[in-house]
Amino acid sequence: MPATRTLPTREAADLIELTRTFAVKELAPRTTEAEADGTFPREVFRLLGRSGLLGLPYEEEYGGGGQSYEVYLQVLEELGSVWSSVGIGVSVHGLACFGLAAYGTEEQKREWLPDLLGGELLGAYCLSEPHAGSDPAAMRTRAVRDGDHYVLSGTKAWTTHGGHADFYTVMARTSDDRSHGISCFLIPADTPGLNADPPEKKMGLTGSATATMRFDDVRIPVNRRIGEEGQGLRIALASLDRGRLGIAAVATGLAQSALDQALRYAQERETFGKPIIEHQALAFMLADMDAAIVSARATTQSAARLRDLGLPFTLEASVAKLVSTDNAMKVTTDAVQVLGGYGYTRDFPVERLMREAKVMQIFEGTNQIQRLVISRALDRDAGGAITVVDNES
Repeated sequence: MPATRTLPTREAADLIELTRTFAVKELAPRTTEAEADGTFPREVFRLLGRSGLLGLPYEEEYGGGGQSYEVYLQVLEELGSVWSSVGIGVSVHGLACFGLAAYGTEEQKREWLPDLLGGELLGAYCLSEPHAGSDPAAMRTRAVRDGDHYVLSGTKAWTTHGGHADFYTVMARTSDDRSHGISCFLIPADTPGLNADPPEKKMGLTGSATATMRFDDVRIPVNRRIGEEGQGLRIALASLDRGRLGIAAVATGLAQSALDQALRYAQERETFGKPIIEHQALAFMLADMDAAIVSARATTQSAARLRDLGLPFTLEASVAKLVSTDNAMKVTTDAVQVLGGYGYTRDFPVERLMREAKVMQIFEGTNQIQRLVISRALDRDAGGAITVVDNES
């Protein structure tokens, strides 16, 4: 059951229709088998790029789609409702492109962005380390300046697309200053010394490869640094704000899919002479599931509009990620309950959706970290701001 959407332009509405068509024709036939086998769908990302769906929130001048986040996140939701691994992959690719697009020099952007946004090259984002996940400032991976090159050494954990990506956006320490000693680098996958461990054996999202990346004296030119030395943590945190919105959108799509399947089952399955949806206890469960999804979608879209207006949205991104992923976990759990014993089998996809929802409460900052961000903002800010938006200008 497609979600009801309010879109700003006819072009945006057409984009959603394109996404739905792509998802039905290209994603749906592959999803179950790829997730069962743990097959990484590399060709799907090439198709997404050629369809113009990989670089949507970036400027058309560099090969992007020039779309607002309000529209982009609805595209991610549509993809996530059919195949979460792909929705997450598109979000991560966008995350990997952000540093270059926002902090790169004009020369860097013109040289590299068109290929990255066009989809022939797939990106990955290296921030977390085995001992530094929620606290990125504690990272130990180092980049030491050596003439007109940097030499990187260290380990990055939980890298989505690790071993399959064509380029890696990497945060590495260039000085011992905790907050201002981290820098950002764009590193091609074929650089000597850059290697991926075997992919993690995960509970869900098995079609999305996740691996530890090892940097053994990886030597890269100085022009591969994005932004100034010491600007990396700022780039990383700004990237995460956007990445959290991406996760919120995909989680909302996943939850919508779980509700749709539970609803169909409830309309077809009969007990005591009538469809089970006509039993109030179950009908109310479905109603709560729908309310959770509508709330998550509205919260995510509200944060997206702040971003599109150029207003601060860090707090709202954390709220959206927290609400959407917690709701997705509850909705998918309830979907399994609606299907009863069948929901616990792999004959129906709701059990897979439940497993996939779990990790969304963990990556891009655990939901405990989101609560920390929110509580600190509440303690710091005396009150909300009022912004007047001139819709007639």
